[in-house]
Amino acid sequence: MRLFLEACCTSVADACEAELHGAQRIELCERLDVGGVTPSETIIREVMRKCRGAKLNVLVRCREGNFVYSEQEVLQMTSDIHTCRSLGVNGVVVGALTKDGHIDKSVMERFMAAARPLSVTFHRAFDECRDPQQALEDIISLGCDRLLTSGHEPDAYQGRFRLARLVGQAADRIIIMPGCGIRAHNIMEIAAMTHAREFHSSAVSQMSELVNHPLQVFA
Repeated sequence: MRLFLEACCTSVADACEAELHGAQRIELCERLDVGGVTPSETIIREVMRKCRGAKLNVLVRCREGNFVYSEQEVLQMTSDIHTCRSLGVNGVVVGALTKDGHIDKSVMERFMAAARPLSVTFHRAFDECRDPQQALEDIISLGCDRLLTSGHEPDAYQGRFRLARLVGQAADRIIIMPGCGIRAHNIMEIAAMTHAREFHSSAVSQMSELVNHPLQVFA
């Protein structure tokens, strides 16, 4: 059994390379230098045309910066979600916080309504929330399919202990997907510590090595 890898890609070339080397899912975005923003419809269409072997999830984030959105920004992102759904992608990756650092459930409910029946991943806005345990419960209550998180630390290796606690708290109600700094040299230690089954990495050049680690740690 192989690890399930989602590859974070910012171009058609990256997506094709990730798929070639075994990534089972692609998260498509632009401007990874600022944490990622919504890619253009042109890029989404091209990735869907050229990469047919991996599922495609699309980041929906209208700008860099914080995750507290104005009404105009919420409308823009809702429209982007509708576009993704009309294009037939597998899922969207979204997140929103309130000014006091909690999950913005009212905004997320609007995003969820726009997205369904697509798969929905709540992204690393979670890592800026005030209360991770309560935030996880809020995200589960919204019906999100997975949570992308580094465990409230700068990267998933540093966050591996909290990630393990989040996996335990989730109790199979949602997929906890470690991300940020996932590399071939540390993925098995993170997997062993957390018992997570899906992992997110931007290390496209290491995808084959990442994917083909055996899951002997769970035997």
